[in-house]
Amino acid sequence: MREVERLINHYGESHTNKTNILIHAIAVPSIYFVTIGLIWSIPVPEFMSAMNITFAHILAIPTLYYYFKLSGPIGAAMTLLTLAAFGVIKVLVMFDISVWMFSLALFVVMWVLQFIGHNIEGKKPSFFEDLRYLLVGPAWWWVHWLKRMNISY
Repeated sequence: MREVERLINHYGESHTNKTNILIHAIAVPSIYFVTIGLIWSIPVPEFMSAMNITFAHILAIPTLYYYFKLSGPIGAAMTLLTLAAFGVIKVLVMFDISVWMFSLALFVVMWVLQFIGHNIEGKKPSFFEDLRYLLVGPAWWWVHWLKRMNISY
């Protein structure tokens, strides 16, 4: 069994309740987005600012590399989610909405929802066992969509 299949299957074992799955379908991509927003909000040195580069841009590279190592389709899907996150951040900035306050508020709400989902499920979150599952969660979310489009991951 490939590593990606093992990780996705193990993650799925603690996400079988329909309510928990629905919560995670909303919360997981939201948390990915707001994490990018929070990291984007960290002040950068002037030379980075002059090039419009943030720490979120820098951290996206090894993160996406990890996803592509898991699977090409997952890497491509996560690249789309990452680009969408940066696009939403630009919209927030355009409308003069504080990215860090918006991201922090949504981060807290989505994590509370996830823990409610796990309480309903009766199983602890997978990342308590292995922190890699913080990255596997968004991949697991995409696998559902890839399967619906008959794309193997």
